[in-house]
Parts: sequence; structure tokens; C-alpha cells
Amino acid sequence: MLFNSFEYLIFLPTVFLLYWFVFNKHLKLQNLFLLVISYVFYGWWDWRFLALIAFSSFVDYNIGLRLDNTQEQRKRKLLLYISMLVNLGFLGYFKYYNFFIDNFKLAFESIGINMHLSSLQIILPVGISFYTFQTMSYTIDVYRKKLEPTKNVIEFFAYVSFFPQLVAGPIERAKNLLPQFKVKRKFSYDLASDGMRQILWGLFKKMVIADNCAVYVNQIFDAPQDYNSPTLILGAVLFAFQIYGDFSGYSDIAIGTAKLFGFNLMQNFATPYFSRDIAEFWRRWHISLSTWFRDYVYIPLGGSKGGKWMKVRNTFIIFLVSGFWHGANWTFIVWGFLNALFFLPLLLTNNNRNHIDVVASNKMLPSIKEIFQIGVTFVLTCFAWIFFRADNIAHSIDYIKNIFLINKGQSIVPTVLIVLIFFLIGIEWFGRKETHSLSRLIKLPFVFRYMLYVLVLLLIVLFMPNEANSFIYFQF
Repeated sequence: MLFNSFEYLIFLPTVFLLYWFVFNKHLKLQNLFLLVISYVFYGWWDWRFLALIAFSSFVDYNIGLRLDNTQEQRKRKLLLYISMLVNLGFLGYFKYYNFFIDNFKLAFESIGINMHLSSLQIILPVGISFYTFQTMSYTIDVYRKKLEPTKNVIEFFAYVSFFPQLVAGPIERAKNLLPQFKVKRKFSYDLASDGMRQILWGLFKKMVIADNCAVYVNQIFDAPQDYNSPTLILGAVLFAFQIYGDFSGYSDIAIGTAKLFGFNLMQNFATPYFSRDIAEFWRRWHISLSTWFRDYVYIPLGGSKGGKWMKVRNTFIIFLVSGFWHGANWTFIVWGFLNALFFLPLLLTNNNRNHIDVVASNKMLPSIKEIFQIGVTFVLTCFAWIFFRADNIAHSIDYIKNIFLINKGQSIVPTVLIVLIFFLIGIEWFGRKETHSLSRLIKLPFVFRYMLYVLVLLLIVLFMPNEANSFIYFQF
């Protein structure tokens, strides 16, 4: 079920009314209702994969209890390995099996050996990369004794499958989300109204910016040889806004929806395209994944405590793993490698934490230096996005090669879309200090505030596509 679909337009208010007016008297019933509804939401795509998420939840719930009752370190490690084997095993089979088989065959064929192996027609379960990381973080935290395991099976299953963030995050830690299932929720008008603002802005980013950018991006990337250099550069820029509008739009809708039910999810994007270097970009882009890899991969590897070589090694590992997490394609690995290269000079010169605060935090406009820094960071990011968007390495190289060729190919100038993107940039700049861009509007006079709400809603109605388009990160 898509957030931007007619079905969800019926689903959300129905669930909201039942949640607050029918199941609000008993916390256990409310949690059970959320669990059932979340399974209905997930099963809307393919009910067969409900068994997968249920089994993953069952395994980690029981391992959490056993870890709490076991003091012997060898047994505790074994339990942790079982959890990781189950979760990564599912992820590896559904997402990476064909990738490894195909590359294994190619490697042997290159030396004249024909391996009679065939790939499988495997359907990737929606959201598997997200909920497996969520359940694994729970088990790891219990193993590290940073978290008390829950003994309430309904609360745990509801935590894993919580429908707003189930399919594409944010990847919530148990220490943040799980305790919220243990306390009685009371309806808060302020929280709910802020959630509605965040949902509205998320729908704008998805349906107006991302979906309309996609039309031109698909057209340009499908035949890069047919377009001139400025149009190819525009295609890369439009994809940058497409993936930002698509993914951060999903996060806004997810976080806003959670607020309607009395839950607070972590911020997943913090105006990343206003970043002044790549390090700042990665502190502001897909925050839940970046911090997950930091806490569960980077720091256990030694983090930044060792010498220069260890820092470089760990940085490349974290970016390559992050790239591979996105998909079974060499393009994602190259994308991760490029970001590691861009990050490396900052790391080696100890400048990777120069920009912790928000750009122009005490000013209305950025300085010339900040504009230049933002521009350079955005160009590097767009260059890497070409590999992320391309079908394969050859496609990405062909795209880049055509940028530098002087040709008389076709030209595309989507004037209206460019104006809409500048509108997005303006609103995001105005709200860059907030957890989401429309939250600052509460400080505006009533008339101006509601005029902007109506304008955003009108733009959604005018520019929304005829059919609901899936979110990019559903494939991950």
C-alpha cells in the first residue's frame, strides 16, 4: 500500500479513528490493533512475505529473552550469531543471491571454465533491508547489555512491523521506539497537527518534485546519447532532487503519520543539500542508516581511534557496505566508493567535523564562501548519483562521457519544474533549523500560514501524476 495511493487515503483515517475512539481504553488492545493493521498494510503488497517478517520477529524476540537469561559469554555469542545468520541469511538470499551467482559465473567464464549455475526468479520482499536491520540492532543492543529485552511479544512484533516506517524507514532503534509501546498514548492536538504538516510536505516532495523529476530523468537517462551536455547535467541534477524528494518525502510522511498515533520517530533527513562538505552531507542524509552503520560496523572496527590507515580502511568499508546495502549492482558499490574518496581528504586533514551546526545558523543568507562550499558538495553528490541511477557501469560511463562530448543533441528545459524546485529550496532554507521544513510555519501569522498550506495542497493537486508511483527505496 503506497502512501500516495487512494487506498492509503481511506486506510489512514479509518485506522486513526479506530485507534483513538475504539481501542484507546486498553494499551494492550491498542498495541494489538497496531500490530494487526501493520500486517494488513504490509500484506497489501504480497501476503506471502508476512511469514518472513513474523519469523524474523519471532527469532529475535526469543533470542533477546535467552540473552537476558544467559551469562556465559560463549553461549551469548552463539545466540547473537544465530540472530545475524537468520537476518542476514534472509537478506542475502532474497537480495544478493543472483548477484553472487552471476558474478561467480562470469569470474570462471573469464578463465574459460563454464559453471552450469542458473539464477533464480526471486521476488524481493518490500522493506526487508529496513526491518532486518531494525531487529538486528535490538539483538545487538541486548547482547551488549545496553537494552533490557522486552517480555511482551505483542509490543516487540508491533515495534518491528510498525506500519508508518516499516517499508523504508527510518530504521528505528529499539531503545527509542520500543518504550513508546509500553506507555499509554494520549492524543495530542499539537503533535497531530505537526504530523499533518509533515505529511503535507512529504506528499509535496514526493508527488510534485520527485514524480515530476522522474519523467525527465527517465527520458534523459534512457538515451543519454540523444541529448546535449547541459541537458545531461540537468538530468543528473533532477535525479538528485528526485531521490531526495522521493526518499525524504517518504520519511516525512512516515514520521508525520507516527505522530498522529502518538509516536515520535527519529529525524531521517536534515536538509542535506545545504551541506558544506561530504562529511556534513552524510550526517544529514538517511541519518538512521548512517548512524546504524556507525554504531554497529564503524565503531566495532575501531572507528577513528587507530592510525591513519585504520581510519582510511574503516571509512572505505563503511561506504562500500552502505553502497552494497542499497542493491545488488556494481553501480551502488562504485557510488559508495566515490563517496569514500570524496570523504577521504576531510578525514586525513581532520576536517570531517568542521560543520556540525546548520549553515548560516544566525543569518538569513549564506556567505559567498558557504555558497561555494554548498555548490562544490552538491556537484560531487550529483556526480556520484549518476552511478546510483544508471542501470550498470557501462551505462554510467556512457552518460558521463556524453556530458563531455560537444554535440548538438536535444535540449530539455522544464521551466515549471525548475520553478517548483526553487520553491522547495526556499521552504527548506526557511525551515533548515527545524526537524521538518513546515514546522517553522507555526511561528507565522495565522493567515499567512494557512495561505501557504493551501498553496502546497493546490500544487499537489495540480502536479500530481495520474497514477500513484512507487517510492525508489522500496527496491532496497
